Amino acid sequence: MLSRVAEKLYWLARYLERAENTARLISIYNHLIMDIPKGSEPSWMILIDILDAREQFEYRYNSETEQNIHRFLIERSEEQCSVPYSILQAYENVRTTRDTLPQEAWEYISELRLYVIQYSKQSLARSKRLAFLDEIVQRCQMLTGLFHSSLSRDEVYSFLRIGKLVERADMGIRITDVGAQDIMDREGALKSIDQLLWGALLEALSAKSAYRRMKGPVVDKEDVIELIFQAERFPRSLTYCLRELRVELMRLPNSEASLKKAHKILRILKSYDSRQEVYLHEYNTNLQKLLRELGVSFSKTWFQRDGL
Repeated sequence: MLSRVAEKLYWLARYLERAENTARLISIYNHLIMDIPKGSEPSWMILIDILDAREQFEYRYNSETEQNIHRFLIERSEEQCSVPYSILQAYENVRTTRDTLPQEAWEYISELRLYVIQYSKQSLARSKRLAFLDEIVQRCQMLTGLFHSSLSRDEVYSFLRIGKLVERADMGIRITDVGAQDIMDREGALKSIDQLLWGALLEALSAKSAYRRMKGPVVDKEDVIELIFQAERFPRSLTYCLRELRVELMRLPNSEASLKKAHKILRILKSYDSRQEVYLHEYNTNLQKLLRELGVSFSKTWFQRDGL
């Protein structure tokens, strides 16, 4: 496989996963704002901080209003953290790798692109916003499911799966870092909403049902963080993502450097103690740094070409 094709497949999967996760995050936060008592709701800027886009947002807008934040994340296709940007980038990557993908992939991504172009500007109002975001999540999942059920387990599948797992782990770290820290900073101020906040964090990671099955109906912060970081059988936990990432790396040649970095992240995840919440931000920062280094190692091995 040509390195440029492998790179496009990797980023196709990352952008699809990013669009799905961002749309779900915005949707869940909107639900939370509707359910939480007025005056106790977190700031809308949490969405911007999770996506590490405060500098870009403040360059565009002078006020941190609900409307400006949703315009930034839902309407502006030129912003790299926005849902439309991820969809359009995924479309371009499918367009240039059509020969390696199921025939339906081109049809599905084209329809998704047209849907975003047509409805993103109309979906800023609360009455239309949630339906738009839910549609994005479902269509992204449909494409991901198509790849999972239709592709041979060869290099094409491996690069797609690696991209998805890296992006999923990255978003898990971001949401846990900013979201959990905000909840812990506010903890005790209004005890009646603590479980609601932790439940929203689980929903943002599509983890609420898994939590109930594995931990029980009572939402406890230590159990939430343990599930996100260390659950071995939950597909959105960091440990699961890194273990599956390691499996895919083993199928590819010259993967020793990337495998070492994946092993290191898994060792750190295994050693985490959810009771030491004071170190959560520092721990997440270190995880994100190591995951970024893994991505650089992966890119150097398979994507960088002579003369570039």
